[in-house]
Amino acid sequence: MIEPKEIEVTDQAGKVRRFILSKFPAVQGREIVAKYPLSAMPKLGDYAVNEETMLKLMAFVAIPRDGAEPLALTTRALIDNHCGDWETLARVEVAMMEYNVSFFGNGKGSTFLEAITQKAQQLLTKTLTDLSAQSSPKEKRRSTN
Repeated sequence: MIEPKEIEVTDQAGKVRRFILSKFPAVQGREIVAKYPLSAMPKLGDYAVNEETMLKLMAFVAIPRDGAEPLALTTRALIDNHCGDWETLARVEVAMMEYNVSFFGNGKGSTFLEAITQKAQQLLTKTLTDLSAQSSPKEKRRSTN
């Protein structure tokens, strides 16, 4: 684990769960940071890619164990067992992104995601407008008779 940091997250049932976050190694971090935010965007993202990226991200999260090495959450079953509910998982994912990506800290993450969403919407609008123009029937020339 690179620079481990312990956090507590309260689940939906009110139970406090402890997790150990760690920094991403360079190459794996690059992949996670490149895929994670964009694949999670509503209407533009790809859930399968986002889920695959979440599993990679969660492999750098562990559970502290008394007298033993921390247990890394490397499988879907371990994540389900130790997070308990989707909100807890989401909180851990956000904490990992904030811990590993400097511009997600201090509230800058939402600004970053808003900017990406805005640019994606502009690109999508332009693409759809261009496609619509191409598929629209051309105006017929007036007859000179």
